[in-house]
Amino acid sequence: MTKQYQAHIYVTLRPSVLDPAGTAVKSGLAQMGYENVEQIRIGKYIELMLQATDEAKAKEQLELICDRLLANPVIENYRFDLIDISRKEATGNRQQRSDPATTPVASGRNPRRRQTQGNADQEREC
Repeated sequence: MTKQYQAHIYVTLRPSVLDPAGTAVKSGLAQMGYENVEQIRIGKYIELMLQATDEAKAKEQLELICDRLLANPVIENYRFDLIDISRKEATGNRQQRSDPATTPVASGRNPRRRQTQGNADQEREC
């Protein structure tokens, strides 16, 4: 039996990569009088729905999707939250995608950093 999952994916530049878009936004904010903004980093937020037999397969698919298409592993990191929405549909209590009260069943990050660095609390790098 397949389950339906919703993924919230966050793609950000690695800390060592310059962010010209963030610099431009910071400059614009300073011109508008917001001198107290110290740093801005621009990233991407992606939502997608997928079907998988279980949570582990869904996470595996998401990691491949992020590594191969959604994130550039040379300059970007990613993380995701995975929500099993088939449970909500089964109870007839389906919530909106943007509902912040939705609890993720799993979270994932780029697995390659685990091979190169031992600190699992930080965002993993490609």
